[in-house]
Amino acid sequence: MTSVPIEVSKVTKRFGDVQALDGVDLTVGRGEMFGLIGHNGAGKSTLFKLMLGLLPPSGGTIRVCGTPLDGASFRSVRRRIGYLPEHFVTYDNLSGIEVLQLFADLKRVPRRECEAVLERVGLKDAAKRRVRGYSKGMRQRLGFAQVLLGNPELIFLDEPTNGLDAEGIHDFYRILREVQSQGATIVITSHILAEIQERVDRLVILSGGRVAAQGTLAELRAQMNLPSTIEVKVEAGWEQQLQAVLSSMHDLRFRMEGACAQIAVPSAQKVPVLQVLSMQQGVRDIAIREPSLEDVFLGYGESHA
Repeated sequence: MTSVPIEVSKVTKRFGDVQALDGVDLTVGRGEMFGLIGHNGAGKSTLFKLMLGLLPPSGGTIRVCGTPLDGASFRSVRRRIGYLPEHFVTYDNLSGIEVLQLFADLKRVPRRECEAVLERVGLKDAAKRRVRGYSKGMRQRLGFAQVLLGNPELIFLDEPTNGLDAEGIHDFYRILREVQSQGATIVITSHILAEIQERVDRLVILSGGRVAAQGTLAELRAQMNLPSTIEVKVEAGWEQQLQAVLSSMHDLRFRMEGACAQIAVPSAQKVPVLQVLSMQQGVRDIAIREPSLEDVFLGYGESHA
């Protein structure tokens, strides 16, 4: 695989009068876990389908593994790609192992891999059961199993933890990290921002078919200049003194609730504020919360409303 598995340049896509994508530029580096987020209708699913070669762009170019989507060699590239759609649908009258063998044949992967992959995703005991008896979470695990067949170099995951419980989500990301450590590049989209914020290496926010922002979570926080939140608890009787200390400091927004204060602190002021607070004898506890991916996402939406 090339050092840049995905290159999207000035891509547009129209459906009649609807402009689904408008001049999208992005690159995904080898071995990255890359997040793609946006409101409903932002163009995420359309971009996924374009990068998979399922739809042609109206304009611009896309290269996957160094190969243009309209090139004759893209068919062989596609066999090195794993894809889990948001709603994984298969034949209910087949067993789990039969479904996986079908995908193995389509991918030209030896069928002997199927049992090991089912065990890896926790479906070993249900391998011979018909899929019609699978729960939603089991179906999602089966969908993930077909992604893993053949050790794909590039993986696309659309809302991949849909239907999984907490243990299933933990297992899913554990396996995904193992796959990534072996060199796979992963593109993932999810509405559960708290779930992916510490897991993706970089991400793009799509809005109205355009790239609204992209970078690491730290870079997006810096671009938005969102404040950190410092929570302070003081001993009984120290409430007024804490309020007086906070009122004397510039560029702070704080709210007192009894013996607790929540302080919104600009990035440049964080260290000075912590130094002052640490010198107050009545302070019992200090906790810091950095802006989450959801804060960044909502903040960016408000700034472009």
